[in-house]
Amino acid sequence: PVVGFLLCSLLSLPCVPNAFLCSGLHVFICVFGELPLQVVDDTWRLVAGPNLKEWLREQFCDHPLEHCEDTRLHDAAYVGDLQTLRSLLQEESYRSRINEKSVWCCGWLPCTPLRIAATAGHGNCVDFLIRKGAEVDLVDVKGQTALYVAVVNGHLESAQILLEAGADPNGSRHHRSTPVYHASRVGRADILKALIRYGADVDVNHHLTPDIRPPFSRRLTSLVVCPLYISAAYHNLQCFKLLLQAGANPDFNCNGPVNTQGFYRGSPGCVMDAVLRHGCEAAFVSLLVEFGANLNLVKWESLGPESRGRRKVDPEALQVFKEARSVPRTLLNLCRVAVRRALGKYRLHLIPSLPLPDPIKKFLLYE
Repeated sequence: PVVGFLLCSLLSLPCVPNAFLCSGLHVFICVFGELPLQVVDDTWRLVAGPNLKEWLREQFCDHPLEHCEDTRLHDAAYVGDLQTLRSLLQEESYRSRINEKSVWCCGWLPCTPLRIAATAGHGNCVDFLIRKGAEVDLVDVKGQTALYVAVVNGHLESAQILLEAGADPNGSRHHRSTPVYHASRVGRADILKALIRYGADVDVNHHLTPDIRPPFSRRLTSLVVCPLYISAAYHNLQCFKLLLQAGANPDFNCNGPVNTQGFYRGSPGCVMDAVLRHGCEAAFVSLLVEFGANLNLVKWESLGPESRGRRKVDPEALQVFKEARSVPRTLLNLCRVAVRRALGKYRLHLIPSLPLPDPIKKFLLYE
């Protein structure tokens, strides 16, 4: 009874938790841990009844319910059947349902046809649905947009089509992750370039202020949520450089206020600290130095030999760091950093249009 009550409470929330996306018994295992399978099965049947998909339709599909039972539009998007999509959308009844969320033939999560086509990477279907009026930034119950799932599944073509159609390159603020973060984590530099070209924010934005409310901010208390950090942790050098070239903050990779006192004990205190801790090669350190990182933020001298010994630091990278901190930076490097900061990251893409010699433009763009 307790498990059933907790599950009902979770499912009553406007945004369903990630664990709900698992099917059948896995839902309870994800949420409640290693429960006996019989208890899991009995509880699921108590809440949802024997027909799981029917129950999902009742709870989360757009109404009227009888329309949710007809998933031909969603099924065609899933398999990439463009001809069926063309045929169905000639009828007004289907055109009016183009943004309807429904549980389709092979999925448990109620989604729009566009979201389904983007997940599967059917670029021609994505393009057709958009031209027929599909809304590009609708979110599913997890807060995921069509662009986000296209990026997660590695579909560059679908992602580019969505971006060209005006999809928000930052995804949805209702979801914990962003397209930029995921592309940085898996090392998809091609997708990251496209996101940056369409204006994606390469810094974590903790100012979650809706227009209708008074301003407030939430401080950054961990670097784990930052694209620079995750690209370094997975040693994705090309993504790391792209983020810095696009104007990412080289110290904290964050737009808003940073509360270093709130960082977990023993966690990296800045991006340079994280790069050294994760054993990244010297190229990562050199990039941070070139892009103006504050080297004094790394406080390793205060740590004992035992603490330092547990870190898998690349010897060459550590040597580059020590040399950079012991020698003043060149005036040329300081000028470049100052000019880029004066321009601001949202205007760096305008550097090629400045009335300057090409070598200076390339220099400012780190090309």
